[in-house]
Amino acid sequence: MSKVNLPKKIRLAKATKQNRPIPIWVVAKTLGRVRTHPKRRFWRRSKLKV
Repeated sequence: MSKVNLPKKIRLAKATKQNRPIPIWVVAKTLGRVRTHPKRRFWRRSKLKV
């Protein structure tokens, strides 16, 4: 990653932070109605436009 320019590295870091499951307290607060993250991305299925 040392050869990747800084703006691209920042975008990749943002995408990494977004790609996490929802917190458990959200499931508890919504009484189980919200369980999955709609924008969750799997590295093999969909690629980023970076």
